[in-house]
Amino acid sequence: MNHDLSLILFALGAIIALVLLIARFKMHPFLALTLVALAIGLYSGMKLPEIAKTFQLGVGNTLGFLSVVVGLGLMLGKLLAESGGAQVVARNFIRLLGEKRLPWAMLLVALIVGVPVLFTVGLVLLVPVIYAIARETKSPLLKIAIPSVAGLSVAQGLLPPHPGPMLAIEQMHANVGKTILLGALVGLPTAIVAGPLFGLLVSRRLQVDPGTVAATAPHSHAQHTPPGFGLTLLTILTPILLMLQATLADLMLPVDNLARDVSDFVGSPIIAMLLAVLLGTWSFGFARGFSGKQVLKFLEDSLAPAAGILLVVGAGGGLSKILDQGGLGKIIAHSVEHARVSPLLLGWLVAASIRVAVGSATVAITMASAIMAPVAAGTPGLSRELLVLAMGSGSLFLSHVNDSGFWFVKESFKLTVPQTFKTWTVLETSIGLVGLALVLLLSYFV
Repeated sequence: MNHDLSLILFALGAIIALVLLIARFKMHPFLALTLVALAIGLYSGMKLPEIAKTFQLGVGNTLGFLSVVVGLGLMLGKLLAESGGAQVVARNFIRLLGEKRLPWAMLLVALIVGVPVLFTVGLVLLVPVIYAIARETKSPLLKIAIPSVAGLSVAQGLLPPHPGPMLAIEQMHANVGKTILLGALVGLPTAIVAGPLFGLLVSRRLQVDPGTVAATAPHSHAQHTPPGFGLTLLTILTPILLMLQATLADLMLPVDNLARDVSDFVGSPIIAMLLAVLLGTWSFGFARGFSGKQVLKFLEDSLAPAAGILLVVGAGGGLSKILDQGGLGKIIAHSVEHARVSPLLLGWLVAASIRVAVGSATVAITMASAIMAPVAAGTPGLSRELLVLAMGSGSLFLSHVNDSGFWFVKESFKLTVPQTFKTWTVLETSIGLVGLALVLLLSYFV
């Protein structure tokens, strides 16, 4: 057996061991990823000091960019939650679109609210709204809930500045603005199929009692006036708008143009998120009557969920560096090139396999990015942005009992396990498949 084949087989065994460590033995993904990275480094023949330095470099390079973006995103999401901005967005969209278009209104609400917040936080924000609307309009609960969950899930897996897409963008050296544009082209139709269309179908077959709220919203600050609809939208969408205008400036202005330099500066992910948070401290904080001490507490409390996420994606960056320096990345890239397998399909398959085995969408896209980074580097003409979206779609595929989101949705809407399979699992599977189909379709034009 030659060295290349033995290294590929060892890496495959290491990935299987990773899945078992996380899924069967409940080891924290950070520890599991780290152990697997070190084992691959040892087997590939790297010197001991080199393994440690390479892993450290990979973690540092990844977190040096991503930790700031994720931290700022969590801050903005916390300010949105405490100000009551999510409820403002929901009420206004429902009023604008009318009661007959409630599923479409809730899909838009979820997509917008899902931009700055994690999936679970977005669901906690929207569940009380979903129950209240279902009771007041006497609509089937799932008809309102399914589009909301679909919008949050699509935003989590396909749209920056969420940790998964941002990590993949960094690893693939993709353009953030282009990823947002293509992500919208893929994400919106995907969310429509998995949301209002699927919700209409499933709500006729499953009935869930909307009598009680199964989750609680963040603490209500009744003495504070919630932000206006326009101001809420502006604050939430500020980072996306700034990143998009930077991409447009790169396309339309010459390289040495001052306006392009300014656009690229304010449109870089870190600066765009920083400006959004600064705006949010006023629009969701001081302008609502919160004191400086209260705003500071919101910002400090928002960072607690960041630790686990950042450790996982950092370890993924370390694994990626080990794969690259150990030579496995080049071997995989060479094999894919000669096997004539579409890198987009391969990226989806890798992410989907890890998602099904491990359950975590973040771990799935982290591992897939590490494996696919050398493939992207060795494939001329490949759209890095579409590869990010292919892996994002795969990371959402077929959620089941090993996914914390499965249980969170089940408890939020008081579903049985079979009902959760018929709703949430089918919804996530449709997102993964429709997302892949749209990515492959776009590849003919991009």
